[in-house]
Amino acid sequence: MKSEAVTKFNEQLEIFKTFIQDGTRLVVNYAPRVVLALFVLWAGMRIIKHLVRLLDKTFERIKMDVSLRPFLRSLVSLTLQTLLVISVASTLGIKTTSFVAIVGAAGLAIGLALQGSLSNLAGGVLILLFRPFKVNDLIEAQGYKGHVREISVLVTILQTPQNEAIIIPNGPLINGNIVNYTSRGYIRADVAFGVSYDSDIQKTKEVIQKVLEDHSKIRKDPAPSVKVLAMNASSVDFLALPYCHPDDYWDVFFDLNEQIKITLDENNIEIPFPQQVIHLKK
Repeated sequence: MKSEAVTKFNEQLEIFKTFIQDGTRLVVNYAPRVVLALFVLWAGMRIIKHLVRLLDKTFERIKMDVSLRPFLRSLVSLTLQTLLVISVASTLGIKTTSFVAIVGAAGLAIGLALQGSLSNLAGGVLILLFRPFKVNDLIEAQGYKGHVREISVLVTILQTPQNEAIIIPNGPLINGNIVNYTSRGYIRADVAFGVSYDSDIQKTKEVIQKVLEDHSKIRKDPAPSVKVLAMNASSVDFLALPYCHPDDYWDVFFDLNEQIKITLDENNIEIPFPQQVIHLKK
């Protein structure tokens, strides 16, 4: 009985000694790597934090759009943290080739699934970086004209004169033609009208020029003007060319259509109906 107990005890003692030896060997072999990995992780996080702060200061110095800053900050931080995790795994002796391949495959799958959204995201970043227009600008794009009310990383929202909200994805927007009526600080509100062939051209130009010069929202510089546009079948067509602030565009446009009609009537200048002259032969 005693000999069996002693033998069993010795066996357990040998197992314990083996466990201690293997544990000691693991600690000796991997402890420096673990310590180094922890140091790399700690130092890397501090460096990333410092770089993100430096990036924020750079954004403020170059006056980058406020709505773009959080996105770029998160993108840079996430990218650096991913690289840091790969570096820490490599320090521990973990093979990172498979890990990188998995991350790359996952990124490709996500990119294909979100192709349209990523296109809009890239378009939003380009709009906010290069600023072809800004909030409150009057623009025409994708067949719509209106004031820009909001620019996000995915969509741009326009407000039309009818107070409609037009939501345009940034991908097609940045890849299409954009007309910015506000970039120079003023815009020309063209108003076309026609008078009969019996009307005096010079008098017509003078009375309409007076309307343009008296309007409070029309700029003096550049000066407004009235030009003959075309000779149509039943009328001589004119074009009033006033300049105004983009915010006053629709007020000026609608006011002039009304005031031109009133002024022409007051001066007995006829606005003709479409008509044809027919000669009958016996």
